[in-house]
Amino acid sequence: MNMNIQTNGVEMTDAINTYAEDKAGTLEKYFDGITAIDVIVGMHSNHHSKGKVYFAEMSVHVPGKTIFVKKDAVDLYKSIDKVRDHMKVELEKMKGKMRHVDKEALREQKAYQEDEE
Repeated sequence: MNMNIQTNGVEMTDAINTYAEDKAGTLEKYFDGITAIDVIVGMHSNHHSKGKVYFAEMSVHVPGKTIFVKKDAVDLYKSIDKVRDHMKVELEKMKGKMRHVDKEALREQKAYQEDEE
C-alpha cells in the first residue's frame, strides 16, 4: 500500500506526518484491498472570522474505485481524526455492499444447481 501525505498552508513536521500515517494505516483492518492512500492536511486561508480552521482530505484507492472524504475542525489533529472516522464508515459501507452482491451470486448459483438435480 502506498501512502502519500502532504500539507497545505502549514509546515510538515514529523509529528504531523507520523500522526497522519498512523491514522491512515489503521484503515487497512477495515478493508483489505486498499492500494493507496493520499492525505492532505492544512489550514484554510485567513478569511474566516472565527480564527483558524484546519482541514484534512483523504483519498483511499481500492480496485475500481476511489473514496474521497474531507473534514474541517478547529484543531489539525481533530480534523485528521474526523476524516479517518468518516472514511472508516465509508469503507465498511462499501464492504457490506460487496458482501451483499457476493451472497446474491451464491444464491443464484445454488438455485441453478438445485434445478439441475
